[in-house]
Amino acid sequence: MKLAVIAALVSSAAAFAPNAQPAAQTALNAETDRRAFLGAAAAFGAAALPLAANAVVDYENVAYLGGSQIIDVNNANVRAYLRLPGMYPSAAGKIVSHGPYKSVADIYSIPGLSQAEKDVIKKYESRLVTKAPAAEYVIDRINNGLYR
Repeated sequence: MKLAVIAALVSSAAAFAPNAQPAAQTALNAETDRRAFLGAAAAFGAAALPLAANAVVDYENVAYLGGSQIIDVNNANVRAYLRLPGMYPSAAGKIVSHGPYKSVADIYSIPGLSQAEKDVIKKYESRLVTKAPAAEYVIDRINNGLYR
């Protein structure tokens, strides 16, 4: 996509660059130059269009990031645990700080986890799932930049 933007900028800048043609331009020459430029720009745009179609549009596990009853402990933000009374902020903070996890049972081995926090996690264990960590979501697990 970046390549398409850069190419479009270069081709539009080339339209304003002086060329080596004689100074005397007729209306016919100007019309031919404009058609050639627009034809080249359209051809480039059509060629660049399939490149954008290969982009990942949506994360397949987006529902587990806080939009459903099930929470992905490897990718969900700490605020997703607000839906589970007793989890936020202490147990949720420890869960997002110590990932990734291979299974939900790995959560119980977090150092410094109190018995009360383990009990709350056990209460909601059926609503927790482990998906493969996705870099674009792992980076925002502790702080996603949303403030009150």
